[in-house]
Amino acid sequence: MDALVSVSELSANLGNPDWRVFDCRFSLADGQAGAKAYSDSHIPGALYINLEQYLSTPHIPGETGRHPLPEKGQWIATVQNLGLNPDSQVVIYDDAGGAMAARLWWMLRWVGHNNVAVLNGGWQAWQLADLPVTAERPLPPDKSEYDYNALPSLVKLVTADDIDADKQLLLDARELPRFRGEVEPLDPVAGHIPGALCSPFSANLDSEGRFRNQQQLQDKFKEAKATDKPVVCYCGSGVTAAHNILAMKIAGLDEPALYPGSWSEWITDTARPVATSDEA
Repeated sequence: MDALVSVSELSANLGNPDWRVFDCRFSLADGQAGAKAYSDSHIPGALYINLEQYLSTPHIPGETGRHPLPEKGQWIATVQNLGLNPDSQVVIYDDAGGAMAARLWWMLRWVGHNNVAVLNGGWQAWQLADLPVTAERPLPPDKSEYDYNALPSLVKLVTADDIDADKQLLLDARELPRFRGEVEPLDPVAGHIPGALCSPFSANLDSEGRFRNQQQLQDKFKEAKATDKPVVCYCGSGVTAAHNILAMKIAGLDEPALYPGSWSEWITDTARPVATSDEA
């Protein structure tokens, strides 16, 4: 399956035991909002996956980014507890244009799970299509015994020490005012990694919150298409950067690497340079 799935295709497979649905709604402003929204109403059969409970480990101020990746073995255990195996077709949605869903999409591919797609248009598209919803929680899945250690990873990632803007094309998924350092609502230092380009994840979407088509995304990532340098995606904490990775895959471009720690980790070391405005 492609990296995106339509609401009609998911609707046709709601009763398919090989299809698994995950709700990733989450608000950085209110960590409980997604769980409450899920309790009120969700796609039938969907399990709720909280960004801070499942998809990251606790933030250590001054040492880590805001949403550090779990240790890979810990994440594999979580995937097994979710009852997944490589034959499971996973579909993920949120209410933020895929901003949170893309994190789970990337993390499943991190451990080699290829059958995973984001619901194009997310929760809003499902509601707009007047498809069924429920407040009923599905039964907990049986634990999978499949060993994901046996699968090769499908993604690339880098650490802060690997960052080299002279040899890489760095794409920052945050909005331009944060990139320029004009505002910073979440982190103690404003700005961006020197040499990076601003490539907001929001520009991957159309006015209805669906991903733009392949040609439009190729135009958006024209610098990545034109360069021979490896491309590295980052954002504030490694979450929305995965949205750019997903969009580049939809565009048919080579998949870039993720810098999971992103800006919030970069600034924990005062020796690392910081740029503001549009300066390199």
